Amino acid sequence: MEPLRIHEGLVCPLNRTNIDTDQIIPKQFLKRIERSGFGQFLFYNWRFDDDGNPRPDFPLNASQYKGASILVAGENFGCGSSREHAPWAIQDFGFKVIIAPSYADIFKNNCVKNGILAIQATEEEVQTIIKKAETKGYTLTVNLEKQVVTDKEGFEIHFDIAPYPKEMLLNGWDEIGVTLNYEDKIKQYELAHS
Repeated sequence: MEPLRIHEGLVCPLNRTNIDTDQIIPKQFLKRIERSGFGQFLFYNWRFDDDGNPRPDFPLNASQYKGASILVAGENFGCGSSREHAPWAIQDFGFKVIIAPSYADIFKNNCVKNGILAIQATEEEVQTIIKKAETKGYTLTVNLEKQVVTDKEGFEIHFDIAPYPKEMLLNGWDEIGVTLNYEDKIKQYELAHS
């Protein structure tokens, strides 16, 4: 995974609450175990009609959000099943940061394990960002080291993150990467106990 320290990106607003993992990545697309290739199916039932045509009223289909890397949504984001495919789809589509008032715990943990920063902000802060993101080309800068989100107009929010997930994201580690930091000690233990 890539380290995430400071990220500036285009914001895409998704002003919906209780977005569950089946809406993020519908079950019919869970037939593979690779982490890549799921982005094309992100929010599939919302992005496309029954004939597979893009719905023009869905934000991810709007040209002004093409290339967005910061997703802002309503409360209880990632509820439902614990499928890890949901953050895989979000990441594969190009999002590196999600901002919402609340998350399902398992989903938020899966985000960290896959290099996505899930920021918890107040409802008021989220609605401010959504309103600003409805204008063309709205960007935010996310500074994970300082735990702050800013825009070019002086808007600023501070967010909390526990030390362990922060360290994982700053260094681009998944849990295997964390374990490999102790490779020398593991080898010493194995030699001593063989």
